Amino acid sequence: MPKTTFITGANKGLGLETARRLTELGHTVLLGARDVDRGRRAAAEIGARFVQIDVTDAASVAAAAADVTAHEGRIDVLVNNAGITGSVVSAEGLTGTEAALVLDTNVAGIVRVTTAFLPLLRASGAPAVVNVTSGLGSVALTHDPERVESKVIAPAYAASKAAVTMLTTQYAKAFGDIRFNAADPGYTATDLNGRTGTQTVTEGTDAIVTLATENPSAGTGRIIDRYGPLVW
Repeated sequence: MPKTTFITGANKGLGLETARRLTELGHTVLLGARDVDRGRRAAAEIGARFVQIDVTDAASVAAAAADVTAHEGRIDVLVNNAGITGSVVSAEGLTGTEAALVLDTNVAGIVRVTTAFLPLLRASGAPAVVNVTSGLGSVALTHDPERVESKVIAPAYAASKAAVTMLTTQYAKAFGDIRFNAADPGYTATDLNGRTGTQTVTEGTDAIVTLATENPSAGTGRIIDRYGPLVW
């Protein structure tokens, strides 16, 4: 039986490329996106099923979970990919409102979706959750002069991704029946960085696809990028 995989923020960038690759690998992909028109077009393009979801809206998340319950009845893999960088402002210009928006989307959004989709995951024989994090949330990498992460100053986004990583490890310890992992795509050319990244979206999704397709008995709580496990 093919795996059923739900991906948030999947109408473009890393989410769409992940959806495309997993579809080609035989997964039944549910392409989650906030924008109906873009989501439908993207799903039709790769042969996935579109499900509308706004990760910042609890009612929207509940409706998406109800939709999947009615149609598929389970999901085997949940990829929490939706995220924003927030406004490009200096550290001095960052406001609490702006920081709250980034954290609400990138962190609380994962909590909303994961909680709502727990019954669907538990209907699977080998459920897994992959959270898309970033090396910008790593204390080690942001202090390593050999890494590009050490050259970037993005307080709200970096803080949100540090929270995503910790949230993943906490979930991994809390839910013994579900495998939780996080993937760092690396510096990938997407709309989030104005397409300045040095990797293609295919390279950037290597870690996500690896975690979404590996043996269910693989270790939980691991965090990897396309080059291998990371030290956080």
